[in-house]
Amino acid sequence: MKKKAKLIIGMALAFLAGQPGRVGGQEADTAERGHTVSELLRAGRPTVAPGYFMFPIAPGKPNFLAGSMGELRPNHFHGGLDIKTGGGVNQPVYAAADGYISRLKQSSFGYGNVLYITHSNGLTTVYGHLNEFRGPVAAELLRRQYDKQSYELEAFFEKDRFPVKKGEVVALSGNTGGSAGPHLHWEVRDAQDRQYNPLQWGGFPEIQDHLGPILQAFALEPLGIEARVKKVFAKALFVPKLQPAPGATTTWADTISAFGTVGLLVQGFDRFDNAWNKNGIQRVTVTVNGQPFYQHNIDAVPFPTGTRQVGNFVDFLYQNTQGRTLQKLWVDEGNDLQMYTTGPTKGRLNVEAGKVYNIDITLADSYNNQTPVHLVVRGEQPEYFKTRSAAVKKPALRFEVTRNLLKAVAADPSADSVGANLTLLRGNRRLEIRPSYTQNSENVYLYDLRAGLPDSIRFGSITKKFDRQVMIPSGKETSYATAHLNLIFGPETLFGNLYLSTSFKPEPTGSGFWTVGSPLLPLYHTATLTLKPATPPTDPARTAIYAATAKGGKAYVGGKWDDRGQITAQIRQFASYRILRDTTAPRGSLIGRAGGQLSFSVGDDMSGLASYRLLIGGKFRMLRYEHKKALLFTVASDTLGPRLHGPAELRLTDQAGNERVIPLSL
Repeated sequence: MKKKAKLIIGMALAFLAGQPGRVGGQEADTAERGHTVSELLRAGRPTVAPGYFMFPIAPGKPNFLAGSMGELRPNHFHGGLDIKTGGGVNQPVYAAADGYISRLKQSSFGYGNVLYITHSNGLTTVYGHLNEFRGPVAAELLRRQYDKQSYELEAFFEKDRFPVKKGEVVALSGNTGGSAGPHLHWEVRDAQDRQYNPLQWGGFPEIQDHLGPILQAFALEPLGIEARVKKVFAKALFVPKLQPAPGATTTWADTISAFGTVGLLVQGFDRFDNAWNKNGIQRVTVTVNGQPFYQHNIDAVPFPTGTRQVGNFVDFLYQNTQGRTLQKLWVDEGNDLQMYTTGPTKGRLNVEAGKVYNIDITLADSYNNQTPVHLVVRGEQPEYFKTRSAAVKKPALRFEVTRNLLKAVAADPSADSVGANLTLLRGNRRLEIRPSYTQNSENVYLYDLRAGLPDSIRFGSITKKFDRQVMIPSGKETSYATAHLNLIFGPETLFGNLYLSTSFKPEPTGSGFWTVGSPLLPLYHTATLTLKPATPPTDPARTAIYAATAKGGKAYVGGKWDDRGQITAQIRQFASYRILRDTTAPRGSLIGRAGGQLSFSVGDDMSGLASYRLLIGGKFRMLRYEHKKALLFTVASDTLGPRLHGPAELRLTDQAGNERVIPLSL
């Protein structure tokens, strides 16, 4: 790794010079023929003539969706349609248009058994969570699985090897992979794996929707140190007393005061006809004083990286602390999605004192059913104010970091504490900060951390350590090291600047608890984490990094040991981590012989099952794995494996390399 100029942090204030640890900086086409996908993408998104794609489940009959394109899931945008299959499996799955099978995959995770059909217009339809494949491709898959002696397999096929016709049955629906219940996951993608909303090209008669989205709440949030909403620096949430009906206009009766750069947020959902489950809102449009201001339309999401932008599209912290999923109606820092239409402010509203802003928000679904929301914001110049409506019984000091700002709130029973300064300390240097305002007898202080990080914060008799050790800038490769760990952030690891906190609590074993960042902050791409235990492991092959869950559990992460006794792994989230040794082999037992087939219950309490093999008379017999039920089982359609008769053994291996061999007599 090449190191560039040293990262400068805390350059604005001399009293804050220096940081703990070490920081290093690094720096579709239409149904008409003759149009290539690249030409269409240059002109915009691909267009598809109505009727080009056939609905893949029970075409011509009423259908229902369990999930819509772009729904906000905990760590991704939902990439297609989840089509209900009546609560069961083995519904015929039809090819949506003429084409050829270009790819398929069998897995016990993710999309499970998944099929890809590429069409003459350059787009590909994806069919996920299948129970079985049908036609010649199923036999080819089985042959390859026996060649590799593995159920988990991905195969790619050249054009026209496995042609299919529109309406041909290509598979049976299922509940495989990460599915939470039987359904078909169906997508449309282009050659760059961008996921497109199948409903955007005129919809399908099988899916009826005459209902507008439902508003749950909206919010205004200050986005700069000078900004205020309702006179204070805090998000203001506005919830209708009664939830509006689908499509009903909501007009907020009270004028909302604000100042400076603020952002709008909205919470809501959509429903299709005759269905109760909540689906996503496809499009949100904002006008200010009658002029177009902002729009997002979740009809195209790059896969797989763009889908993780959901952590930046919503207010991730608020979602995980308050339970409300608020969509930001501005393009936040680090957001590279191409779903927006905005002006130069990218949806940030600059509110000037004395001016009135009539704001109209329109929520819309894929069938263009709309729900209007109207509010009025009046610009009000912020000024110092104080209130004493709450009695302060004892000294208190608390703080939080919002974007690049430190917000500290302090109070003291003494009469002269109202309006008193806050002190930031760095070594023997100090900086006095005046309060921005006093609310409920508490002083509120705002400070831009890009000017430098303090060691501690003092108010009256209270001094608290500032727990962020360093600022990690977004958009560049940056490393940070302490005596106990090392972190490398890539150019796309972070959405915005990170104010990082780490800690280490040793254990007598020589391991310990490493706390890295806050789980309330999302990562876009992975970071590289190296842990430095005081004592090198005696059995590195079976010793790995585990995430320590909130309830005392553990989740295998893995890692690779080096000759210095340090272990390195990629992490997708901030968490607490431990180094643990797994010496216990997986467990398994034969639990059934229904229909002449075998089923096994399996499990592993630490690193998790990594591989499994059933040998009958020394010959490989394929097993399917259903991780949700912790089951391995044979299938009757397997015509290549040995008969289920005679001496056999089941071999189970976990991710630490522990193996258990279970002898069987069939």
